Amino acid sequence: MTVLSQFPIDLSAYKFLALNPENPTLTDEQREILKANIQLCRDAIVFFTATGAARGVGGHTGGPYDTVPEVVILDAFFRGAAEQFVPIFFDEAGHRVATQYLMAALHGDLNPEQLLHYREAYSRLPGHPELGLTPGVKFSSGRLGHVWPYVNGVALANPGKVVFCLGSDGSQQEGNDAEAARFAVAGHLNVKLIIDDNDVTIAGHPSKYLPGYTVAQTLEGHGLKVLVGDGEDIDDLYRRLSEAVRTPGPIALINKRPMCPGIEGLEGSTHGHDVISVELAIQYLQTRGHTAAVEYLKNIQKPKQTYTFLGSSDKWGANRNVFGEAVVDVLSRLSEAERKQSVRVIDSDLEGSCGLKKIHDTYPEIFIPSGIMERGNFSAAAGFGMEKGKQGIFATFSAFLEMCISEITMARLNYSNVLCHFSHAGVDDMADNTCHFGLNNMFADNGLDDGYETRLYFPADVNQMKACVEAVFFEPGLRFIFSTRSKVPNIQDNNGNDFFGSGYRFVPGKDEVIREGTQGYIISFGDALYRSLDAVERLKQQGLDVGLINKPTLNVVDEEAIAKIGQAPFVLVVESFNRRTGLGSRFGSWLLERGLTPKYAHLGTHKEGCGGLWEQFPHQGIDPVSIINKVKELHNS
Repeated sequence: MTVLSQFPIDLSAYKFLALNPENPTLTDEQREILKANIQLCRDAIVFFTATGAARGVGGHTGGPYDTVPEVVILDAFFRGAAEQFVPIFFDEAGHRVATQYLMAALHGDLNPEQLLHYREAYSRLPGHPELGLTPGVKFSSGRLGHVWPYVNGVALANPGKVVFCLGSDGSQQEGNDAEAARFAVAGHLNVKLIIDDNDVTIAGHPSKYLPGYTVAQTLEGHGLKVLVGDGEDIDDLYRRLSEAVRTPGPIALINKRPMCPGIEGLEGSTHGHDVISVELAIQYLQTRGHTAAVEYLKNIQKPKQTYTFLGSSDKWGANRNVFGEAVVDVLSRLSEAERKQSVRVIDSDLEGSCGLKKIHDTYPEIFIPSGIMERGNFSAAAGFGMEKGKQGIFATFSAFLEMCISEITMARLNYSNVLCHFSHAGVDDMADNTCHFGLNNMFADNGLDDGYETRLYFPADVNQMKACVEAVFFEPGLRFIFSTRSKVPNIQDNNGNDFFGSGYRFVPGKDEVIREGTQGYIISFGDALYRSLDAVERLKQQGLDVGLINKPTLNVVDEEAIAKIGQAPFVLVVESFNRRTGLGSRFGSWLLERGLTPKYAHLGTHKEGCGGLWEQFPHQGIDPVSIINKVKELHNS
């Protein structure tokens, strides 16, 4: 096979080996070919994932790097006994997408040069594999720990064939894997789990935050045959894989290894879970003699957002981190005894991403570092908050809110008090792409009109986030506060001062007039607000007097504000939530129910992502230029 050579590591050196699992022992030649293929693939993964680090789009290195030995053996199985297998590298750790892209390039489905654009916008190489988007990718992984149940169905559809599912000690913490295990055992399905057990997840080591839990014993308890061994021992790994194929029924191979074996500065570290730093990648590649790859990394320029947003300051802050700081401010006014008695904070392995680390560091006595178990962790927080005066605090990514809907209903039925922070809402800066979009957050408001109160809040900047936490912390009921992965600028008033600055008080349920207007209003919130404000300022300069309303409480009608808005010639809702389920899907009905009939339109996320960072907004048509065009369309219609 001829591979284009501009990719600075020669992928044509990969030798396509055919192995028959009926032979459980490797020859010396086979072993050496496998070792060379493993090293080549690991070098390539370090290099092209590091291009993501250099461009600021991230991209996980450790997981795909770890699992290369088992992947190249599977590749040889698929070549040597194709009729026995469903030849897909199913993987329920979707962030290990580098595996899928590298194999697609090796098999000729993807130009190797494309790997140089890993996770860039419009490169069709997003942070999780998406079927139909990337040539050579044969499945969509979705979120962590969702593939094994799906693979059970693939096995049902392919009787007599072996189906592999790559897993991890992190993905195995998800509750649906327990259900998948029972289903596979009951159906005697020919599913083979290959689990990278490196004792590392994003925020820590499972052996420490989940003492007593082991992947092997858990799966044995479900009835699977378990084969445990050293994932870096190529002969033992091959022997166990061969045994798994030759043995009918569900089997789990548990491959013990440190995270990022052989990478100095990352081996065994939680930092290996995410993308390798450019510095460490250069160091690694230099020791491997990949001079051209090193030079390529050194010359990458990080792209920058150059658009200047009117109406916002040049101060940008991360609301997802400010949430934790604001909670600490509130907790600091309680005594240690009061904190221990009345508050528990439960993390789902994302404390650094959701702002909980600040709470963990400041008040570890009320903090519970837990596993990747969103449903159970939310319910535990709700159970703690069942008693009046007690408060459960829970946080994870907004994309995972959908997984907790039943638990949210149960918490409401039990009158629980839970303060929830769902970060990474919307689509901004989401190189992980479609499966990690936080789009359906309004699902949290799934109670009845006379039910226990549920409130949804999406502050627009760091000042409003602080004020929001301050205002709602001690309120009873379920409170959901959303934030973005991206930083946001401070919103300014007409005089160039912080709108939510000194003297501002957040009032739950109250809409806020950011700019007055006589010819129509834009309704927005969160990270769409500053973009809408820019559009409003530019429209005013062009002679269109359009107003802007911030709706930080998403699921409560402000009767005074909607009466004002409803008298305007037009209303345009702009959001990064799902067009089908977001604010705009409700706001038009609210207007009609009150006999208000302005011209109405709604911009929101409506198609699969493009990768990259800020590029997601123009891709969805919710950037300032798109907003301006829609306003003009409404005005002129």
